[in-house]
Amino acid sequence: MKKFSDQLAELPNSDHVQKIELYLPDGSLEGSIENKPGSQGSVRVYQYLAQQFGSINPQAAKKGLEIYAEHTQDAEQNPGKHPNIDRLFEIVSCGISLQVKII
Repeated sequence: MKKFSDQLAELPNSDHVQKIELYLPDGSLEGSIENKPGSQGSVRVYQYLAQQFGSINPQAAKKGLEIYAEHTQDAEQNPGKHPNIDRLFEIVSCGISLQVKII
């Protein structure tokens, strides 16, 4: 399995993105990810997933968990440590889809 850094290098650049907003099916804001140190990788992953799948749905979330590689295992063992990965686990388990707004 490729490491997260290797997978990230293959994703489109996200330097132009200020933040990503995620919306529940009812239109309410579920959360956002700012493009700042510590979350730049997540911005890149979520941007890619939105471009490939149109939303962050269970299929996209599974792909995201693959991309996060070793961090996915760490998130499983340490709930709350990686909130952007935890969100993907929730999407897979609940079957919801989040709409993405790239700002």
